[in-house]
Amino acid sequence: MDWKSRRITTLLEAALLEDKAANDITTALTVDPALRATAAVVAKEPCVVAGIGCISAFLTLFGKMKPSGRFEVVSHPEIFDGVHVRKGQSIAVIRANAASILSTERVILNLMQRMSGIATLTNEFVTAVRAAKSKTKILDTRKTIPGLRALDKYAVCCGGGINHRLDLQDGILIKNNHISLGGGLPAVLARALAGRKPGQTVQVEVRTPGELSQAIAGNADSILLDNMTPKEVKRAVALIRRSLPKAAIEASGNMTLKTVAAYAKTGVDFISVGALTHSATAVDLSMRITADLL
Repeated sequence: MDWKSRRITTLLEAALLEDKAANDITTALTVDPALRATAAVVAKEPCVVAGIGCISAFLTLFGKMKPSGRFEVVSHPEIFDGVHVRKGQSIAVIRANAASILSTERVILNLMQRMSGIATLTNEFVTAVRAAKSKTKILDTRKTIPGLRALDKYAVCCGGGINHRLDLQDGILIKNNHISLGGGLPAVLARALAGRKPGQTVQVEVRTPGELSQAIAGNADSILLDNMTPKEVKRAVALIRRSLPKAAIEASGNMTLKTVAAYAKTGVDFISVGALTHSATAVDLSMRITADLL
């Protein structure tokens, strides 16, 4: 098991422990422990699906905490992470011990609702950029719920976006506080370029024409244009393309579905959107459970 898989497994285990799923008093007192049931996860609104794999993962982990027999999770071949589904459409069907379904129902829905909400919002941004006839890519940020980053960023990919840095060792991004605390942009950029490892790129965030000129003069690999208007970004893109034709260009700062197309038309390579993971509304999903006939 690689480190990403271990991280996700730990996250899912923590969710089950938090909910005391193996000590579900209500289910223990009201449902025959031998009863088997079928449950359908249903979309109560149109959305882009993400997190189907967590269903089997939760049930597997729950079975280790409280043996509950075999289970099966099936879905239509056309339903998988990243697919658009309509209101009322079944996303997946679970066949398992009834108690195990009831005890894991909330954690399964909580995670899938959040992930599908992120995927859906990401897809709306991606669609807006495509409608502007732009090849600009939508990026996420590190503005994620602590502990959920791996799943949040996976959900972004399900919606058609691209991951930026996973964590602080996953790339060099010089931001305004690094600049102010490190002695100014020229100094920190020079140190980063000199100290990086082979293959690492150095991105620098700029907010003013002066900082942009310094980033260009310092030969930054990538330039992040932060909190500029579309007109200012367009001018900056033209200047960077002339001076550093190989540099990647990113725009960021309070991007919305109303403004993202205007920024995409400026010619930037990427637009980063913190709202994808810090403000996405959870999708409304439900679980319909029926007892299996003997």
